[in-house]
Amino acid sequence: MAVTAALVKQLRETSGAGMMDCKKALEETNANIDAAIDWLRTKGLATAAKKSGRVASEGLVAIHVEGTSAAMVELNAETDFVSRNDDFQALVINLAKLANNATDIETLNTLAFPNTQRTVAEEITHNIATIGENMMLRRMQKIQVNKGAVVPYIHNATADGMGRIGVLVALESDASSEVLASLGKQIAMHVAATKPASLSVESLDPSMVAREREVLIEQAKESGKPQEIAEKMVEGRIRKFYQEVVLLEQTFVIDGESRVADVIQKTAKEAGSDITLTEFGLFVLGDGIEKEETDFAAEVAAQLSK
Repeated sequence: MAVTAALVKQLRETSGAGMMDCKKALEETNANIDAAIDWLRTKGLATAAKKSGRVASEGLVAIHVEGTSAAMVELNAETDFVSRNDDFQALVINLAKLANNATDIETLNTLAFPNTQRTVAEEITHNIATIGENMMLRRMQKIQVNKGAVVPYIHNATADGMGRIGVLVALESDASSEVLASLGKQIAMHVAATKPASLSVESLDPSMVAREREVLIEQAKESGKPQEIAEKMVEGRIRKFYQEVVLLEQTFVIDGESRVADVIQKTAKEAGSDITLTEFGLFVLGDGIEKEETDFAAEVAAQLSK
């Protein structure tokens, strides 16, 4: 019996395995769906769908730089143990390399994975079955400059180019690579420590500013101060808010006194070339993922009652 696209689609929906794995299974079993499912099960590939509902908040952040471009990805798994697995590390660094050729995560998922006949999405499914944990390619960011450097930084690296916190800093400049690498690393370390919400005041989410202003206005009213003084209090506190959440306005953690913008300006003057911080990226592993709380005693009791 011929292996058709409809059969491959049916097997994918039934088993949760990747397209190429389903095609292979059908070829090996003369296009018999039931036999193909058994074939996938013996290879451990039909288990991936069952694992897809489990919470994946561990894993790795990885960065790969290509010239004046760099890409950062976050691949999640269920346990920290998997992040030390050689196969998982090879997978995530390859994803970072491929991300330099993608515009967004949807595009990345459709790219061909090296040395296989699978797409990125199918390779992740394949690894779910092989390694035995649910995985999720959560996000990617690609940053590029026309001239200068995109400087990478991994905080407490698990392996080369990967860890739990990743930062990219884009510096547009004609300054030497040594100057930009040194400045970029210091700014990246600062970003990892302070986790700014935006690059500049102009790029800060207006709704975030509005919420902060509303809180400050209510505080000023409750203080009983005259309207004119209350308004000045609010504006002063908004400026302080900017200093807390806007990268260029923050106090540089390296020296504890200069603004980040002033540090860049000073370095540019010493280098004899303009330096512009155009963009940054920050991925903190599992940030924002609601982790499943497990009652181990209840889980054991439930197993014993079966």
